[in-house]
Amino acid sequence: MYRLVIVALYLSLFAGSLVAQSRPNFVFILTDDQSYGYLGCTGNETVQTPNIDRLAKDGILFDNAHVTSAICTPSRISILLSQHERRHNVNFNSGTSVAPEAWANSYPVVMRQAGYYTGWIGKNHAPIGEGGYGSGLMEKSFDYWYAGHGHLGFYPKERHKIFKNAKVDTQLEIVSEGIDDFLMTNERKLEGALHFLDARPKDQPFLLSINLNLPHGAGTRSMQMRDTDDEIYRTLYRDQDIPLPAYYVAKQDIDQPKLPANLLRAEDRQAGYDYVDSPETNREQLIREYQAMTGIDRLVGNLRAALTKAGLAKNTVLIFTSDHGLFHGEQGLGGKALCYEETTHVPLIIFDPEQPKRKRGKRSIALVQSIDIAPTILTRAGVPLPASFQGEDLGPLLAGKQEAVREYLFTENLWSTKFGNPRCEAVQNKEWKYIRYYRNSTFPASKLISTAKELGINPNLMLYPVHDPGIAVYRDYVESPLRGEQPVYEELYHLAEDPGEIHNLIDAPEHANVLQTLRAAWKREITRARGEGLPLILRYTADNGAVPG
Repeated sequence: MYRLVIVALYLSLFAGSLVAQSRPNFVFILTDDQSYGYLGCTGNETVQTPNIDRLAKDGILFDNAHVTSAICTPSRISILLSQHERRHNVNFNSGTSVAPEAWANSYPVVMRQAGYYTGWIGKNHAPIGEGGYGSGLMEKSFDYWYAGHGHLGFYPKERHKIFKNAKVDTQLEIVSEGIDDFLMTNERKLEGALHFLDARPKDQPFLLSINLNLPHGAGTRSMQMRDTDDEIYRTLYRDQDIPLPAYYVAKQDIDQPKLPANLLRAEDRQAGYDYVDSPETNREQLIREYQAMTGIDRLVGNLRAALTKAGLAKNTVLIFTSDHGLFHGEQGLGGKALCYEETTHVPLIIFDPEQPKRKRGKRSIALVQSIDIAPTILTRAGVPLPASFQGEDLGPLLAGKQEAVREYLFTENLWSTKFGNPRCEAVQNKEWKYIRYYRNSTFPASKLISTAKELGINPNLMLYPVHDPGIAVYRDYVESPLRGEQPVYEELYHLAEDPGEIHNLIDAPEHANVLQTLRAAWKREITRARGEGLPLILRYTADNGAVPG
């Protein structure tokens, strides 16, 4: 009888394992402020990222991946909801939060409802529910939560109580705490990514989202090179002559600004990005960001080793990308938010162990976007896509069954600030990019926008009969280009010959036909990005330490 019980128990556990293993697991790693060229596999000859480079060789590296908005909150919400910012309407200056009805169609919630054990580790910069970061809805939406709202800083225990029991101090090591010990001794600590892997139900597939706040400029600026910090963060790259980016221009040498002063004033840039002003401070910042990238690379390597040791590697899809890039003085620019390649172009690596080896280790130049990640995950898991999704499934590209999912991609910035982030939109194909800029109207999220007059918008044109005039005005402001608002400045770049976007060809008569084609494409793509119906959002004033960037 005893043997029969043991056999029955064994068979039930084995059956549960088969159920879990019949559906793929997912680990999605999202970095912060990481431009496309921050990896060895994307051409950086200084930074050491052997594990991520190996991931690219084992999977597919998308060389033409872009975000939808190059600023943290709208970009991360776009990833979660598979929607353009113009569709979801959540940004720092909108003062809005994702409504529960919209959040119900986010990729983590849909996957959890489909039977996945879900975890969220690291940074959350997406206000969700009534009260935004204070609603508690984000935390309740996951089976496993080990994260802080807003910036983590390089030493997260000093910002967020949830990390106070961590045995280490630095962000990347807190996020992945315990993996080193597990690999060496089988010891399991009750924190971070390893705890998630250990605590998960063995009869469920899992989805783990690791959200980093590095190599973000604010996070790396908070590095202190403490004696307790890993050697990576104290000495690595400091014995090298770090090259400055191509087309770098120091502040004092700017004689012809990239954009007109009424749109962007380099001398008024946000203080957090003034390190680009001189070669010395810019190099110091690059060193810190490269150190963070090598720390991220170690996390990726250790995570893959832990998955292998736990017997999960052969059924776990790994996805690696960033929420946007960052300027480092290219053409005198600092910060982010604009529609140039330095800020919108990011690396995207997808490794699916079930893909035949002959399909791996390839590079794709297909135009893909961050909004494609959620539909790719759900489709691979066999989960129906919400009708609200705007992205494309990249599965056919991974399988080599097709070479493209779109002809054009659309990016935008709706975060208009006194630091000179003008509203702008861009449409591009593999060869050309067209950018439109609008009058720089600024307003803070902490202020209820009660009248359309403040933005110079005719109240009679308001499209949304809602009770909150602030939301109504913001929506009207977002809709203006669709209703005929004319750009105050335009750019046209031949990316195939001018990847640095140096030469504006907007007035070149020989490219008039190209411009006409791209203007028509802009109208189609912005209309598609807008979508149908009203965005599902709530009034929210940013606080709780969730600051822009």
